[in-house]
Amino acid sequence: MPLGPPHVALSDSRSAVLVGRRAELATLRAAVAAPPSLVLVEGEAGVGKSRLVGELLATPDLAGVRRLVGQCELLQEPLPLSPLLDAFRLAGPDLALSPPGNPVVGALAPLLPEVAEHLPAPLPALSDQLAERHRVFRAAIALLDHLSPLVLVLEDVHWADGGTQDFLAFLATYQPRELSVILTVRSGAGPLPVREAFARAPSGPARSIRLAPLRPPEVEQLASSILRTDVPAAFATSLYEKTGGIPFVVEEVLRTLPEHLPAGEIPGRPDVLADLAVPTVLRDVLLQRLSSLGHGAQEILRAAAVVGMTPDEGILAEVTGRGPAEIAEALAQAQAAGLLHEHDGGCRFRHRLAWQIVYESVATSSRRWLHLKTARALQSAAGPKPLAQLAHHFRLAGSAAEFVANAEAAADTALAHGNDATAARFLLQALQLGEPAGEVRVRLAVKLGKAAVDGLAQTQAVPILERLLATEPLPAGLRGELRFALGRLLRQHGAARAGYLQIEQAVPDLADRPGLLGRALATLAAPETVVDRHFSEHAVRCDQAEEAARRSGERGVHVAVRIARASLLLEQGDPASWRLIDELLRDDALRSAPREHARACLNWAQGALHIGQLRRAETLLAEGRRTADQAEYLRLAEVVELVAAAVDHALGRWRGLADRLRRLSGFHPALPQPSHGTASHFAAASFDIRLLHGALLSATGPAEEATASLGDVVAVTERVGAVWPLISARTTLSRLLLTLGDAEGAASAATAALADVRAKGNWVWGAESVLCLTDALDAVGRTDEAGPLVDELGAGIGDADAPLAQAALLSARAVLLRARDAQQADRLLVAAHTRLGEAGLRYQEATARERLGRWRCERGAADGGRILEDALRSYGELGADRDVARICRTMRSNGVAIPYPWRGGRPSHGRVLSSREREVALLAANGRTNQEIAEELFLSRRTVESHVASVLRKLGCRSRRELPAMMPLPVNGD
Repeated sequence: MPLGPPHVALSDSRSAVLVGRRAELATLRAAVAAPPSLVLVEGEAGVGKSRLVGELLATPDLAGVRRLVGQCELLQEPLPLSPLLDAFRLAGPDLALSPPGNPVVGALAPLLPEVAEHLPAPLPALSDQLAERHRVFRAAIALLDHLSPLVLVLEDVHWADGGTQDFLAFLATYQPRELSVILTVRSGAGPLPVREAFARAPSGPARSIRLAPLRPPEVEQLASSILRTDVPAAFATSLYEKTGGIPFVVEEVLRTLPEHLPAGEIPGRPDVLADLAVPTVLRDVLLQRLSSLGHGAQEILRAAAVVGMTPDEGILAEVTGRGPAEIAEALAQAQAAGLLHEHDGGCRFRHRLAWQIVYESVATSSRRWLHLKTARALQSAAGPKPLAQLAHHFRLAGSAAEFVANAEAAADTALAHGNDATAARFLLQALQLGEPAGEVRVRLAVKLGKAAVDGLAQTQAVPILERLLATEPLPAGLRGELRFALGRLLRQHGAARAGYLQIEQAVPDLADRPGLLGRALATLAAPETVVDRHFSEHAVRCDQAEEAARRSGERGVHVAVRIARASLLLEQGDPASWRLIDELLRDDALRSAPREHARACLNWAQGALHIGQLRRAETLLAEGRRTADQAEYLRLAEVVELVAAAVDHALGRWRGLADRLRRLSGFHPALPQPSHGTASHFAAASFDIRLLHGALLSATGPAEEATASLGDVVAVTERVGAVWPLISARTTLSRLLLTLGDAEGAASAATAALADVRAKGNWVWGAESVLCLTDALDAVGRTDEAGPLVDELGAGIGDADAPLAQAALLSARAVLLRARDAQQADRLLVAAHTRLGEAGLRYQEATARERLGRWRCERGAADGGRILEDALRSYGELGADRDVARICRTMRSNGVAIPYPWRGGRPSHGRVLSSREREVALLAANGRTNQEIAEELFLSRRTVESHVASVLRKLGCRSRRELPAMMPLPVNGD
């Protein structure tokens, strides 16, 4: 039986698949497929040499080929030929079945007592040691030939003793014809004596396979394989920077992460990598490499770690007082040891963990002193001062005043270049660590308030501003500015009501600062951000903002107020909004302010989505994306993707949308519970992400997850006072409960949504809720109770240019008329369907078509079945699995044949059952238990449970009891 390498139990941190080595594995397979062959697999420590060879040895290509593996060890006094002899010991079972007949192999018997009984008799000793060695070499060649066809692997040959190196040179000349030799070698470990012999081998020069570190996409793939879930790009990027793309380091880091977070939360938390302690195994390995350097080189390398990831040799010389030649030699030694590598013509630590290990090996007192010396060296260097580096080194040197000064200067520079995130980081450090005097502290806080809104630092900035407002005696104008900044931070952070109240409190204090007052009032004019303010109040705020803008004389403030006015009109479906938006988009004042321009376009795109103006939303999204990209406005990247996802959802472009939403939401399946009236760390945009996710689930299933997701959105947005997600989430939940047969629950959710609509005073937002409540009342035989509500809706929206609301009104009126005047109800429903189709609202169009088909079938119209079939195809194209299941039940109950196979669905969306799932589903539909299915199909019970869950999800079933009715559905084209 062929032998393989010694079995090693892989830890859970190992990837089940080989990542990023397809070409190298193909080269290795080709080499062993055409013996005799010699292969050198080269790369730095941890890069995956052994993994690559192990993958080769596990391939079916080598069936019938023996595989022997020997390991060279790093020993003070290496044992001659030890890796080769270790490999031979593994061949005992084969030698027992087929002892070698060549008597020269007996020379190995004294060296291999474990298998000596299967070898020829030992040979008499020779007096000449060189002759004895030559005979042993010949014996080893003869034994390799006897065991062939054979793949011989010797690991870590850079540690091989001289005898092994000489034997390999001998083997290159006398290699058996059916032998493949693979050597793994660490790059940078010095010259390999056997390399020249392998280059001159009679069978042809050895092939060299060089393994480079993984690239960022490959690190993402490796992490996904290990964590068994998709990994977002942000996490993969942080992991790559931390590990340098070295697979061993990646695996070690991922192995330690479950100690800090539940496995399911890891992908969404790239921040967990920032303060990660170095894995013990990796620390031991790298400290051993550090200790292998000379004493002087160790001191220089430790100083280099203080200087930075990419130490400047001139600064390093000044800090250590060593000459350039000594610095260069020390860095060369560190590079040879795998602690540094070449980067842009200089040296850089191999990865961040290598830097961290060396840095942490510096004594604390020495570390502070080295940081101070580095800061002084940077200060005295010619050219512009590296403010960020100076702030960093002065902070770690404990020089508070110099740190604060440089941090503020670095923040000012970052703000001037539009890098708000960096500015906020420096200002936070200055306020938290520097303990500046009162006047300086207030100045820094004002700057922080401006930077943090767009710098994603709201969590840390909010308590600082709150503390200053509570403890510092501030003049009114400055107090108002800080309150305005705090309010904006809270709103961005998801605390809608708390932020709104802060800005309201800021208004009196800003009376003498009309520019800031105009911007604050324009913010208060935004209607979708707070629950308990009527639209009429927002209109008043907008008028006040216009007056403040006039007093300020600032063109930018005037533009900000007009943007707010356009948004206010847009959310009400007022056609005047589009004229104002078009004027603003042509206004040079807006075009010259790309950040304001991008924000305005995205806000308007969201408003257009709220009322069902999808084509306008697409156009505004495109302009917002282009403007944000040109301005390199990273803060808006998430908002751009959110709006893009919302547009795609409304237009029915659902392929891959669930995965996009999971990535946007950071892979957290449920909203965090807020504390102290705020939304914890949950940003405002996340409400809309979770709302979209819940809406998508309500159509694609499973229903339980959709209900929980929407319920979480309702709970949190109600508490923090964010009105638009709240109304929409309640409405979507109402529609979902209605499809589940819970008319009372649906009515309750819709009634709560309408209470919010009335408090807000915008019936355009409430039309879908009215339709849901009308349907719920109709389902329990109380249709007439909805009449006054529908009339109120009609009066409330009037002639609003809001396709979604107008179609909902038409549908609600149709429900009311259906019992009294079926023909008129039909005409109203046709008009609603047409309106939705013209707007491009594909899902709502399909639901209207389903309603129309069902009504016509129930009254015996000939075309009802065709209309239902059209709706079925529309749901299939969307991937709305739950709706497909429901409409199929409707078709059966009305005697409408379901097309087999019906075309128009997208198998890639996940509705089509696999052949195995079909087998399981048919047995389950026939009443078999999971245990019975497992026994019949020779599967484990756990596997059957997984298949059943998948079948229920794909078919939109709530339980196994629904399977008998569902299984006539076409699956896999049958």
